[in-house]
Amino acid sequence: MPLLLRNATPWGSAGPADVTVDSGRIAAIGGPAPADADIVDLTGCVLLPGFVDAHCHLDKTLWDGPWVPNTAGPRLTDKIAYTRAGRAGHGVPSVDRIAALLRRMAAAGTTRVRTHTDVSPEFGLDGVYAVREAAERVADRITVQQVAFPQYGRLINAGTAELMERALRTGVAQVAGGIDPAGVDRDPVRHLDTVFGLATTYDVPIDLHLHDRGTLGAWEFELIIERTLSTGMRDRVTIGHGFALGDVAADRQDELIAGLAEAGIALATCAAHNDPLLPLDRLRAAGVTVAAGNDGIRDLWSPYGDGDMLHRAHRLAERMSYCSDPEIETALAAATFGGARALRLDDYGLRPGAVADLVAVPARTAAEAVVGCAPRRTVLRAGRIAADTPTVATR
Repeated sequence: MPLLLRNATPWGSAGPADVTVDSGRIAAIGGPAPADADIVDLTGCVLLPGFVDAHCHLDKTLWDGPWVPNTAGPRLTDKIAYTRAGRAGHGVPSVDRIAALLRRMAAAGTTRVRTHTDVSPEFGLDGVYAVREAAERVADRITVQQVAFPQYGRLINAGTAELMERALRTGVAQVAGGIDPAGVDRDPVRHLDTVFGLATTYDVPIDLHLHDRGTLGAWEFELIIERTLSTGMRDRVTIGHGFALGDVAADRQDELIAGLAEAGIALATCAAHNDPLLPLDRLRAAGVTVAAGNDGIRDLWSPYGDGDMLHRAHRLAERMSYCSDPEIETALAAATFGGARALRLDDYGLRPGAVADLVAVPARTAAEAVVGCAPRRTVLRAGRIAADTPTVATR
């Protein structure tokens, strides 16, 4: 039966319109209402496409469990070691906790997720299987894509590459991951050989963490750009964090941004802590895709995070000192359309024919929705109501 979203204001439209959803897709925006449609009154709400979390770590979450004081040191290596040593004692990974977090994310409007799942010989593919089981429990609300992620290194942690190959070969992971080819593995050429080799062998995209800063990180950007172009992986590579792009000189930024645009490499930012910010405006002007994600959510890495991508868009906008509506909407775009492009979701959007992944937020404009972070009124996943709060007051 069709569903009519009455008096919603689709993001980018001039005013309210009735949106018809049928067979899991947006059938029409405006026009006559189907006579047999169920009706959801969204007066006073702006209608957004479902949020896309393009960078998180579901497998490590402590969500919905007892509070765990965080005693990790401040360095990246401290956090990696602390998480590695403490995961088993704290029941990580937990299918129940991952599923609880996914329910929370879905209720807040996230409909698609790319998660980086740790792979290591000491625990095998336990995290990958745990995330898959949790995702199956909530498959009607949210869709999860897994990156086989070598958190502890691909080369320095013997056996990791073989496990990643198994995860991709069997299909339990759908993306080849990497991490700091120089800073962690200390052999960027061989690291990229293995990542790109797996991706081309199994015809999957690539998503690499790049924390390395300054000139080292900038050089790694160059290596990734060159490898992307030489292997025919254009539009299939994402770099997460990419801190070096935020702390090199402007002329160096311009060189790297031009290379990213040529190679079709997407960037994923989490705007976490005091991490360097990506130059969003310059990236946008060059046509580089920028996605957003929550990174760790209430885990051994950090006690922060709530899985809400509207909150993440708010944080990104605030950290960028965005104040005008178009600027604020740039942050929102990273949490929606940017993530969809990074994940290559061709059926995504606010247009007839797109999958009806939709979020209604009590607000007059998209910018107000980001700033206010109001509770979600209604969330649809593929045309089905995944969350609904009809008691929310309308304007």
